[in-house]
Parts: sequence; structure tokens; C-alpha cells
Amino acid sequence: MSSPADSEAGSRKNAHSGPGSMSDLEKVDVAPRFRQDAFGDEEFAEVKYKVLKWWQCGLLMVAETVSLGVLSLPAAVAGLGLVPAILVLLFLGSLATYTGYVIGQMKWKYPHISTMADAGEVIAGKWGREFLGVAQIIFLIFVMASHLLTFTVAMNTITNHGTCSIVFGIVGMIVSFICSLPRTLVKMSWLSLVSFGSIMTSVLIVMIAVGTTKPSPDDVVAVVKTDLYHGFSAVCNIVFAFCGHAAFFGLMAELKNPRDFTRSLCLLQGIDMSLYLIAALVIYRYAGSDVTSPALGSASPIVAKVAYGIALPTIIIAGVINGHVAFKYVYLRIFEGTDRMHKRDWVATGSWVGIALALWILAWIVSAAIPVFSSLLSLITALFASWFTYGLSGIFWLFMNKGRWFSTWRKGALTMLNFVVIVVGAALCGLGLWVSGKAIHDNPSSASFSCANNA
Repeated sequence: MSSPADSEAGSRKNAHSGPGSMSDLEKVDVAPRFRQDAFGDEEFAEVKYKVLKWWQCGLLMVAETVSLGVLSLPAAVAGLGLVPAILVLLFLGSLATYTGYVIGQMKWKYPHISTMADAGEVIAGKWGREFLGVAQIIFLIFVMASHLLTFTVAMNTITNHGTCSIVFGIVGMIVSFICSLPRTLVKMSWLSLVSFGSIMTSVLIVMIAVGTTKPSPDDVVAVVKTDLYHGFSAVCNIVFAFCGHAAFFGLMAELKNPRDFTRSLCLLQGIDMSLYLIAALVIYRYAGSDVTSPALGSASPIVAKVAYGIALPTIIIAGVINGHVAFKYVYLRIFEGTDRMHKRDWVATGSWVGIALALWILAWIVSAAIPVFSSLLSLITALFASWFTYGLSGIFWLFMNKGRWFSTWRKGALTMLNFVVIVVGAALCGLGLWVSGKAIHDNPSSASFSCANNA
């Protein structure tokens, strides 16, 4: 049975058919909404969005995903043990590569999708759009908050807690807000080069520093005795290292050719898997079981200050990229159906600035309310990354292949794989909520909105 949207498309096509007429896919004003491109025809637009090359998109994905994830992994290895951590990292990383590809397939089949909210509308109508739209905004605000929190930790480390932590958080918010003012991702792509060089250099410095003094055999933990709480806390940190998927639709929407997304995804996963494994294993090997989270604090005080100083660009820029995706969602919703988003007038520019400022203020409030880095990561992972990175992709695939789940042996195998993906997402959500809730509860509530040193 055909859907109402299909019937509508068919009737429109018949109404406009005839010699010399344009098809419904070529004529935007007759195409059903779910077949239209997110930004429309930009040939004469003042502000053009669809200009990203695949490598620029890939670098944005690297900058958005790798930054804080790599800083939490050595502590995850300490919580799980060396061999289990490697196996979990490889499994979740490989699964994240597959789920990222499924998100690409969803975009190719429904070109209008530019946010998780749009994907929710395709699957579940208006309710799905609003539910996933709110979830995506909250998730991105929490990710922005984690970057502001890391900025506070970095400044406390560099200055030996030179002033109140709340002041550092506000400074980070102002700097991030200023960097968020460009409206197109292509202008952010050059910042992503700085971000990538920043995190690579800082992690390399820490690896060299902790490796200069080789620990005695007694200091190397070969087998870690853990429990469900500590072990799953470590798993949550690993999941967070692959939590960039919520921004993938937004990044694809600004590609010149959305089909190039596969190359961007391969660039991301090749870099992050390699960097994660090397950094996590080396820092854990030499820092031992007491490795800090973020990991830059595991080096000597002087080296930690240098590493955090070099890492400041990526701490800021990666948060800005996630923020940009959140701002763009709100911006598109406000000016949906108009050409205002392509203008440079006071209304368009002022709206962008206002949206950015409001969301950065919300992010700062969250960062001040949950001032423990690992606890904030666990909460983000449980509530959102579990579904945006894993569970939802399984649902997307099952929706796109409805009626053909077991049509061939290959389809049957992929169907079972995507059911596993959904189960993984649900398990991460349920257990992760318990872990993060316990962690936040065990920390004194007075630490919230405190001037105390969180380094």
C-alpha cells in the first residue's frame, strides 16, 4: 500500500507531466517536502552552505569527535584492564563505523534530512521530529558543556587555580561564542586543522613525557580487578570517544556531494581508531592505574601545563563545531520555508548571534552544575550517545529495508546485525544511566557552581 506522501507525489507528477515539463525532483515547488534538499537552490544566494569538500567534512568530523574522547580513554583502560579495553575499543569503534555508514544511507535516500529531527519525522512523523529534535539539542548542549568543563580544568592546571573556576568557565563560554559566529561549516573547516594539530601535539607530548620514566614491573597493572560499576564507567568513556554521529546529518547537508560522506567517514575512523589505541595504551602503560581523566593531567605538573596549553584550541574548536550543528538546527527551524537563512541582513545575522549566545549560556550552566569530567561524560553517553551513535542507526536501517529484512541471506545477516546494534544502544543507555547517576550522587552536591579547583 502506498503512503500518502507517495500518492501526493504521484498526483503532482501527473498534474505537471507533459512535453517539456520538469519532473517533480527537478522542480522544487512541486516536490514533496521529504524529497527536497535542506537548503534549496543556492545559485544566487548571499550565504551558500553546500560548499564543503569531502576532506573538509572529514577534518570537521575528526575535530568534533576526537578531542575529548582521546583524553578519557587511558582512564577507561585503567578501569577495564589492558586486553578487555582493547577488545571493547575495537568492537565499539568498528560498530560506530558501520552505524555512521547507515546514517549516510539514510541521508542519500531522503535528501532533505539535515538533522536527527528530520530523520525522526521520516520514521515517526511530527512526533518523531519533535522528540529527536529536542534530544539532539540537549545532547549537543551537554557536549558543549563538556568542552567548557575541560577548558576550566585546563585553565586551573595552567594557572595553579589562579582564580575561581566559575570565572574560567565564563571565559571559555565567551571565547567559544565568538568562534561560533560564522554561519557556514566551510569557514569552520580551517579551524579543524588547528584543532587536529593541537590535540595530536598535546597527546604526543604527554606520551613522550610519561614514557621517559619507565615504571618498575610492579607498577604495571596486568590484570585489573573491577566490578560492574567501575567497568561500565570505563565503557561509557569509550563510547563517548565515538559520539560524533549526532552531527553527521548536519555535516552531510553542507557537502557539495553528499555521496562523498563515505570518504569523510573513512578519514575520521582511520584517524580516531589509530590515535585512540596508541594514546590510550601508551599513556596507561607508563602512567599506571592511577591515570587521570582527562589524561593530560597524568604527566608531571610542568608537562601537564604545556600539554593543556597546546590543547586549548581543540578544547574550544571541537565544542564550537558541535555548537554550530545545534545553532543550525534552531536557525533552520525558525526560518523554515523562507529564504532568510541565505541573507546577511540584521534579522538573519542577529538571530544567529542570539541563538548561539543562548545555547552557550545553557552549556555553561550544565558545566557548572556537573563539574566532574568523567561523570558528565557518563551521563552524556547514557542519555544520548548510546542512541545517536548506535541504537538509532539500527532503527534507520530496519526502516529503510522494511519488508525485505530476510529476502536474501545477506539481508538476513544485516537485519540481525542491526537488531544487535539496537540492543547495544539500549544496554548502554540503561546501565549507563545507573553508572552516571551513582557517580554524580557520590560527589558532594556543594561542588556544583563552586569556585573550587577541579583540575
